[in-house]
Amino acid sequence: MNTIFYCRDLCYAYDDKIVLRGLNFSIDYMDYICVAGENGAGKSTLVKGLLGIIKPASGILEIDKTLRGRTGYLPQQTAAQKNFPAGVEEVVLSGLIGKKKFFPFYNAADKKTARQNMEKLGIENLAKRCFGELSGGQQRRVLLARALCATEKLLILDEPAAGLDPLAAQDLYSLLEKINREMKITIIMVSHDINAAIKYANKILHLWQKQLFFGSVKDYINSDIGKIFLREQK
Repeated sequence: MNTIFYCRDLCYAYDDKIVLRGLNFSIDYMDYICVAGENGAGKSTLVKGLLGIIKPASGILEIDKTLRGRTGYLPQQTAAQKNFPAGVEEVVLSGLIGKKKFFPFYNAADKKTARQNMEKLGIENLAKRCFGELSGGQQRRVLLARALCATEKLLILDEPAAGLDPLAAQDLYSLLEKINREMKITIIMVSHDINAAIKYANKILHLWQKQLFFGSVKDYINSDIGKIFLREQK
């Protein structure tokens, strides 16, 4: 199966009020999707829907069944999370919790997986450091390693570069491109940084309480909504 998500006439609601409607798109393996739109557009609602946190109000959403419990998720980072008083290795290992149905303790194989993901992201030297003492860019790498422990197929990222300085953000985007191309992991990224999106993503989903655009980056750049949004971002 090459399709991860397929939706038709999909709608989501809060308190019986439709907040996101008219979703018609499919996401395939190895896609790198950027979900764009202003604040209040419904981006976070869509993420919750794809993660199964909220159910559709109407329409069809089909999800590859092999993804259940095996999706890596990087939410928006809060101030409390930035100061989380845990060790880096402990944070990365916690990404495996969803896979451990009957044995709540980490074994040697778990620790090997965590170590391998830290090595892939170049943070193995931070394993014994306290998470709260790291720079913003280092923390994002740790959280990415944690997310990779949860999945071999899909990462969903909600504003992963928010709050990072330009160099750290560029480093993060390059890292995500590597994860997508070399590790063959599908990426769905919510981002206000449309200029980075058109550089790295292969498809754009643009929302404003409904689906305004879904298609290739090239078609988005040439679309009316793309031209407006890109001009506003300059």
